[in-house]
Amino acid sequence: MDKYVLPRSSSPDTSKPLRSYQRHRWKRTVAELNGRFLSKQQHEISGLLLDSYSEIGAFGHCYNINGESCPTHLSQIIIDMNMDLQLPFRREGISGLEFDKKGIYLASVTKSGCLTVHDFEALYCLSNGLLSSSREDETKHLLHLTTHQQLDVVRWNLTNQDEVACASMRSDKVLLFDIGYISSEPTEVLEMRPTSTMHHYEANNGFSDIAFTSIDDSRLLASDLYGAIYIWDRRSSNHPCLKLTSNSRSTLNSIRLNEENRIVFGASKQGIIYAWDLRGGRNSVAFQSCKEVYHPPLSCTKLAYMLEKIPSLKAQTHVYSRGIHSIDLDPSCPHQLAFHLDDGWSGVLNIHISQVTHVHCPPPAWLNGKEVSIECSYLRKPSWLPTCSIYVVGSSSDDGIHLLDFYPDNTSACHVDFSEGVQNISEENNRRTGNRFIPLSKGVTACAAHPLNGTIIAGTKQSSLLVVSQRQQSFDNES
Repeated sequence: MDKYVLPRSSSPDTSKPLRSYQRHRWKRTVAELNGRFLSKQQHEISGLLLDSYSEIGAFGHCYNINGESCPTHLSQIIIDMNMDLQLPFRREGISGLEFDKKGIYLASVTKSGCLTVHDFEALYCLSNGLLSSSREDETKHLLHLTTHQQLDVVRWNLTNQDEVACASMRSDKVLLFDIGYISSEPTEVLEMRPTSTMHHYEANNGFSDIAFTSIDDSRLLASDLYGAIYIWDRRSSNHPCLKLTSNSRSTLNSIRLNEENRIVFGASKQGIIYAWDLRGGRNSVAFQSCKEVYHPPLSCTKLAYMLEKIPSLKAQTHVYSRGIHSIDLDPSCPHQLAFHLDDGWSGVLNIHISQVTHVHCPPPAWLNGKEVSIECSYLRKPSWLPTCSIYVVGSSSDDGIHLLDFYPDNTSACHVDFSEGVQNISEENNRRTGNRFIPLSKGVTACAAHPLNGTIIAGTKQSSLLVVSQRQQSFDNES
């Protein structure tokens, strides 16, 4: 091999150093060679993605069941009439929204009790004008039925994508539907064991959230209104086999399982995040019994206390304990647990170090002359984009969504240690980073992000669906 090596010239090196723009090309070349971008590179260019989002389609819930308007459609008509007459009305809207794992179908539920499974491709094509109709065709629904009761949550079974589960805060039953059967009757009903109070009547209870495990299709979890999570093993009974208890009787608004299905997190109306170890924890025989076993939490984290530890935040405002509407684990960074509070604040709890690392505090509604709602009849449900650690949140005061940069280091615009000095000082990079607000035609209650292409579906207070994505354009050759 030595014969192929040229001796180094003794003459001085006259070659010019590479310019900065030439060195930047190597980053792109590496991504082209190995077929993927590093997370840091994705974050650097994520601003281009955020700038491309806009509302491209809107679909009202104007559907029929057996030739008559469905309950959600009728409720919206009544609400519109009451608004014209300036009469009080009960708030309605989309209360739950979720894609299946492949993004083929989208399930949604409404406060009026409608369960609808949409074909995502049909929604997307209609939004971009690729199909002739400007409204969603009812024949493209895989499923549309009414349960004759309020619905507050819908979840896909992670190991059986033909099955969806629904629950209500006004019912102690979890309804499971097989989308392969066009039937208004659930294929299976899970319920709690009857409980009595000291006055010998059944206590009213319901379920605020549902979670499936990813290891089998028989294990299901549901949080109730009194600070507990029930777990069913459907192979043995339609009654729960395990009860996870908190140290409070406050409603658990949201629950999430970690990716190993070992830890379940629960967020309460009192602003506390609980964690339970499903491997046994303090009770190692918890899952070996067929009876309902009580299982205490492994840890409790009060968010107000964590937020007070942030000097820059405490110096600007008073931190009060607020109810948590939703929690969700970052799919691209599993140790980031996002939370959303009833006052519109959002942030990230790093579950490895038990610290709040990111916070977003939008201006209060009264600052913009908006009415402040003391009690919200629905829970706002944000969603993560599949990559880039971008959190999609419906605004609590305006018609639109916030796209929040929750990247897991201090280059994130929402990081508690964020500093302009840590960013690239070039004007181009500064333009690309930061949060975005996307104005929409209606107020948003729930968001769902497509697991592959990042298209956002927003459910609204008027029970309609908004498609938020990149608008497609055609370029015709002009003669």
